[in-house]
Amino acid sequence: MEHIRTPKVENVRLVDRVSPKKAALGTLYLTATHVIFVENTPDTRKETWILHSQISTIEKQATTATGCPLLIRCKNFQIIQLIIPQERDCHDVYISLIRLARPVKYEELYCFSFNPMLDKEEREQGWLLIDLSEEYKRMGLPNNYWQLSDVNRDYRVCDSYPTELYVPKSATAHIIVGSSKFRSRRRFPALSYYYKGNHASICRSSQPLSGFSARCLEDEQMLQAIRKANPGSDFIYVVDTRPKLNAMANRAAGKGYENEDNYSNIKFQFIGIENIHVMRNSLQKMLEVCELKSPSMSDFLWGLENSGWLRHIKAIMDAGIFIAKAVSEEGASVLVHCSDGWDRTAQVCSVASLLLDPHYRTLRGFMVLIEKDWISFGHKFNHRIQERTYSLWAHLWKNRADYLNPLFRADHSQTQGSLHLPTTPCNFMYKFWSGMYNRFEKGMQPRQSVTDYLMAVKEETQQLEEELEALEERLEKIQRVQLDDTKVKSKQSEPSRHSGFSTSDNSTANTPQDYSGNMKSFPSRSPSQGDEDSALILTQDNLKSSDPDLSANSDQESGVEDLSCRSPSGGEHAPSEDSGKDRDSDEAVFLTA
Repeated sequence: MEHIRTPKVENVRLVDRVSPKKAALGTLYLTATHVIFVENTPDTRKETWILHSQISTIEKQATTATGCPLLIRCKNFQIIQLIIPQERDCHDVYISLIRLARPVKYEELYCFSFNPMLDKEEREQGWLLIDLSEEYKRMGLPNNYWQLSDVNRDYRVCDSYPTELYVPKSATAHIIVGSSKFRSRRRFPALSYYYKGNHASICRSSQPLSGFSARCLEDEQMLQAIRKANPGSDFIYVVDTRPKLNAMANRAAGKGYENEDNYSNIKFQFIGIENIHVMRNSLQKMLEVCELKSPSMSDFLWGLENSGWLRHIKAIMDAGIFIAKAVSEEGASVLVHCSDGWDRTAQVCSVASLLLDPHYRTLRGFMVLIEKDWISFGHKFNHRIQERTYSLWAHLWKNRADYLNPLFRADHSQTQGSLHLPTTPCNFMYKFWSGMYNRFEKGMQPRQSVTDYLMAVKEETQQLEEELEALEERLEKIQRVQLDDTKVKSKQSEPSRHSGFSTSDNSTANTPQDYSGNMKSFPSRSPSQGDEDSALILTQDNLKSSDPDLSANSDQESGVEDLSCRSPSGGEHAPSEDSGKDRDSDEAVFLTA
């Protein structure tokens, strides 16, 4: 709080960037952790919260007649433009935010002051939610080819690697330590993902300190150990994610890349992903295009192309797809590195893992992937005291309903096995993620959010599925009733079959005498013998074979209606005007029987 010069400023306007004339009037508050803007509307009291650690840049603009503008750009692509009435207040807010957004000590980070009112046991459970040892067991490790090594216990070999990691069984501690000394920041080759289907693996490291001619026997042995851990292939890919020109320039500084003359049975591959500095510059250009108030289509497309952002995204996707295909289709192991092995390396290893393993496409699996390939292989755990902070994973898992894809279906083909993505330029041309980069722009978003729309689709789909299930149950009940009726009729017909009549004579069963006591006699006929079950239904063919007169007067849909032409005593009469009533009554008797 000692860094806050002005904790409260009134009559501040929050400008709508799409419609600058529409500005919300309210009060600006500065706290130890957030910038808060509260609108003065009494009925809604809408609040806008910005975490200090989310602030990327702060720009104090020239004073105008309406006040002093302050532009805040956030790391989540949110842009806040404030108009502060007094220049002095604007300057105090600007100086305060500059200091609050740039902490100089770890203890000043928000995670150390965040307190969700959980006890010690609940906090510990949050940190134990993700267990990487269980993840490696899921991969099928340890096995005959890979073992768990504690060579990095207490971070004594590499301070940015986990204390426990998997290495080939043939890699001794001497080989690992020797390899680490020959790699930038001592980041030696270690396992990232194991594809148990064919024993291929994805390993990661930093660049070798090869210069123009230096070599290391232990590092060469380490790569051979990775190759031998995959009995299905006689070589490994070494993927350098940097542009070749950049890697060659690093040789002048004593670094560089593996020399194929020194490393046997390797195939070297450059990918061409630019470094973090080029990426930041590209992202900034792309966001500037998003900040244009009313760009034409040509201006927007030109700015997007000029930023190079989509080209960088494509390069990362190409690298991940290449690695995934090498592992799943060629059955070859891959060693991935860039310069230090924690930016581009983590990106492409994660993309390849997502393509290869459907587990990482679930919420828990995605959390495991971030924990494994980003946190454990990048952050320095000795600078993260977990007794004083809370794990984000517990919060995400508790509120997982807010982050799940409502259209996800476990039985869909895209959730099973490896994914195969097209990487032609046209597939990236229209993939500008407006829902991410412009999601805070009210004028550019539809009135109904995408999440609300998807939830509505899911709810409607669920209702339709429930109705379908109910209809299927009704249909099943009807079919059971019909089957029971058929069995009852079959049993009722059995006495007549055994009352001195021949079982081969089905004419009796095909006559209404079995169903109505009023019909005492019916001329016996000898139709062709058929299945006994067919005797339960009075068919047109039976009538034709039993009586020529009935055959002449029969109806094309049912032989039942023409029974009205025969008197109860068995005699014949001409059709009358009342014959329709007789037909209805006879049919009802037949159906109820």
